Amino acid sequence: MQEIDPARTAVVGVHWQHEVVSPDGIFGPLFAEQVTRHNVPSYAARVADAVRSRDGLVVYTRVAHRPGYPDLITNTPSFAVIRQKQAFLEGTPKTRIIDEVAPQVGDVLITHVRLTGFFGTDLDTILRRRGVNTVLFTGVATNLSVTGTAFEAINHGYRTLIVSDACTAATDDAHQASLATLDQLGQVATTDDVVRSLRG
Repeated sequence: MQEIDPARTAVVGVHWQHEVVSPDGIFGPLFAEQVTRHNVPSYAARVADAVRSRDGLVVYTRVAHRPGYPDLITNTPSFAVIRQKQAFLEGTPKTRIIDEVAPQVGDVLITHVRLTGFFGTDLDTILRRRGVNTVLFTGVATNLSVTGTAFEAINHGYRTLIVSDACTAATDDAHQASLATLDQLGQVATTDDVVRSLRG
């Protein structure tokens, strides 16, 4: 794989929050079994630790809405369910990042209200301020918010790398199909490969 310069690298952990990846979260029935079966958080944690250890930037994106949902446009079935079930409400436990990949001192938490991490946030500003040119991705779901945020990163001019075993989707087929698409635009690599490259 291409060399990674740790000082100019960020890892973005997409939607590692209870509403998405825990069995009792609103989207848990879609993703929790895959997350557990493939032990995906352990790989995401290894990548984050490796980036931190080489002075790279660790970022988490999460969804959280204000009381009354004035910032929620229900133009998709998934967004409509969020309002109906009163999910992703700021300050509630299920909006938090799961313990297995919990943010540490110096990490950045990006809160957004749409599908992807760049839209309507200061993520690009934060990355540019740190001199980042390479963005690694972990998270859920590979075929939805991971892909969407990776596409945004590409449009913003970043080199992208998807950590294949640190992401998952509702099915293995959806995950693999997304990796095949993302590999045409950036790079796809395993946790072992990424950690090895970061360590030089």
